Amino acid sequence: MSSSIPSVSSAGSPSVSSAGSAALPRLTLVLGGARSGKSRYAEALVGRRPATYIATAEIGDAEMAERISVHRARRGANWTTHEAPLDLTGALAAAAARPILVDCLTLWLSNLLLAGRDVSTEQAALLDRLSTLTAPTVLVANEVGLGIVPENALARAFRDHAGRLNQEIAAVADRVVFVAAGLPLMLKDIPQ
Repeated sequence: MSSSIPSVSSAGSPSVSSAGSAALPRLTLVLGGARSGKSRYAEALVGRRPATYIATAEIGDAEMAERISVHRARRGANWTTHEAPLDLTGALAAAAARPILVDCLTLWLSNLLLAGRDVSTEQAALLDRLSTLTAPTVLVANEVGLGIVPENALARAFRDHAGRLNQEIAAVADRVVFVAAGLPLMLKDIPQ
């Protein structure tokens, strides 16, 4: 692991000691399963520098409200949060010229599907917007393709869209990291 990638402490959480001052690549994709530590890892990449956090989750029940509360408390005061459950490209366009963390692409995709939006058009717009950003950007997404084939059409469509989106983002990203059990595995790292 290079010195610009946070290490994982003995407690299982990323150390921000090296990340907060390390240069971030233009575009980083952090993948992982549910509760894998991917959000915490992505936050550690950005470190303690002032940053923009674009949240795609919506509070739908008490459990989701608690998850969001934990994420907010962990980030601290150096983050400016923007809620963008559907208009991710607009939120990225409006973001300040400082590091950006989007958490997460998978919830954004789910929101698009449930709202009846044209996912292919939205994905293309996102890829176009990412190519124009000058601030270092970290995107978080779930890797949903490691399980069984879902039994219903909506779940299969979601899995297929998520797989395609992850592949498209990974193709243009400078760095791609897979997180499992809180441990990062570098999949791609283009030297800056």
